[in-house]
Amino acid sequence: MNGRALHESALVFDGLVHYCDGRTEDLRAAHVDAINTTVCHFEADFPDACAQISAWIEIASKPGSGWRLVERASDIDAAKAAGETALVMGWQNCRPIADRLDRLWFFHRLGLRIMQLTYNYRNFLGDGCLEPEGAGLTTLGRDAVKLMTEIGIAIDLSHVGYRTSMDAIRVSTKPVLLTHANASAITDLERNKPDDLIRAVADSGGVIGASIYGPMCWNGDESRRPDISDYIRHLEHIVEVAGPEHVSFGTDLTSGRDLARIAFLRETPRRWEGINRFNRLFGEDIPSRYLNGCTSHADLWRVTEALVERGWSEEHIRGYLGENLRRVLAEIWGG
Repeated sequence: MNGRALHESALVFDGLVHYCDGRTEDLRAAHVDAINTTVCHFEADFPDACAQISAWIEIASKPGSGWRLVERASDIDAAKAAGETALVMGWQNCRPIADRLDRLWFFHRLGLRIMQLTYNYRNFLGDGCLEPEGAGLTTLGRDAVKLMTEIGIAIDLSHVGYRTSMDAIRVSTKPVLLTHANASAITDLERNKPDDLIRAVADSGGVIGASIYGPMCWNGDESRRPDISDYIRHLEHIVEVAGPEHVSFGTDLTSGRDLARIAFLRETPRRWEGINRFNRLFGEDIPSRYLNGCTSHADLWRVTEALVERGWSEEHIRGYLGENLRRVLAEIWGG
């Protein structure tokens, strides 16, 4: 089995693209069929979120855009069959809803299909992974999880605090996601997840998307930027804990060429030290933030090739590349 040929024939679904400039050409060239992209800034309020989502709806709705907006799982299949890129609109913070649960209905009607409960810090729903108190879901947060499950919004726990995540899993009646998170047993970083949380996500029926983001794969060796082998250590640990049917990937990459205007990349004093130390050593530019040998979507086939070389079955590789995530989203969204 040839890794590159397998990659090009599989459903390739990136569970988290943290910014896309609206172009599909590079994704199509890299044989990426679907992405969950963050459609508004991590700290956007309600007006900001509405404005940024409307801009995405305009981009994707233009004739010949190359996109297909995803509202149900079958839209992913239709996009691949038509040579389009499936666009799942998501965000990384429920801050835009503030304390108004009716806004969940509104954003679902706009096409939002994946929502991360919190970013790194606290909001109305619960605590992010950098809050030292580590409180759990608020009463509003519990109601939000129940409503999201009811109307078909996938719950992402990647930046969410441990206790809030565990609470959300207990409250949800549908699978939950870690779209882009690695194993703290391998790299002890606030953004990575302990084994019991990984197992709980799998037990919910959900998937864990391993990330190629450099700090989350790094072993602390200041003389060596992490590479694909470090990433696979995380991925195979997650498989050992959760099972091969519960793994996917979320690169946390940018996509496109107009990187000069990326609001998402503006640095803030709230960036935590795990990232700061890594970037001081290896660089602030986009490629330096990721794995040595895998710095863009065009390099993802190299991971597939490495999995073939390590003896992964074709079934498990195809599951990891996209079929597992598509299956779980079908259960959450229907269709």
